[in-house]
Amino acid sequence: EVQLVESGGGLVQPGGSLRLSCAASGFTLSVTAMNWVRQPPGKGLECVSRISAGGTTDYVDSVKGRFTVSRDSAKNMLYLQMNDLKPEDTAVYYCANGATRGQGTQVNVSS
Repeated sequence: EVQLVESGGGLVQPGGSLRLSCAASGFTLSVTAMNWVRQPPGKGLECVSRISAGGTTDYVDSVKGRFTVSRDSAKNMLYLQMNDLKPEDTAVYYCANGATRGQGTQVNVSS
């Protein structure tokens, strides 16, 4: 069974940092493309980052230079390092493999 479990969210002040983690089971995430998507309050899903099977990364313009996606193949884990957080980054963050995503982790950026 494919399962994704996110963690690491929380409340942080503007300018702060968080590191989100995604534990994958039931498949090997390093051989497939993985996405981080987010859903701000009252809005739709937005893909913020992607890492291909070959390790190529891509980001939505609003997070470029601030967010970094990475993975640990040995641990079958995906990460999202988020720096210089802004209030508009407030959202539920999900890791996703195609149509499969976890339960999400809440990120709140507020002073």
